[in-house]
Amino acid sequence: MIRLREEHLAEIRRHGEETYPHECCGFLLGSDRNGTKVVETTRRATNTRDDSPRNRYLVEPDAYHQAEAEAARLGLDLVGIYHSHPDHPAYPSQFDRDHASPWFSYLIVAVHQGKAVDLTSWEVVDPDAFFESEPFEVVA
Repeated sequence: MIRLREEHLAEIRRHGEETYPHECCGFLLGSDRNGTKVVETTRRATNTRDDSPRNRYLVEPDAYHQAEAEAARLGLDLVGIYHSHPDHPAYPSQFDRDHASPWFSYLIVAVHQGKAVDLTSWEVVDPDAFFESEPFEVVA
């Protein structure tokens, strides 16, 4: 389970709409509270993919390190990644799975014709399996 505030959801949706028709991406910083990942803040990342930014994203290793360092400064952890799927459902692709890490939450926002319409969360529970849907809760 992952929990985020309405403001986080709004930021993720806005980021997806702003980068449309390309994929956006960013970090989820928070903590694990009794098995629930609680997002405290989001951080945008730059999609550095130049060959197919419409259907893939790439976050440079330095950006990951900076997000991890920021999380540590705040007493938090890097608990997940978000990205958008322009004109495609909020369902992970095999490419998403091939680049996923266990324990992280992967939020996907579907952006259709420039408007964010759906958001789902996924996690890798079994390293040899595909993603599993992860319940998420949005709080005020």
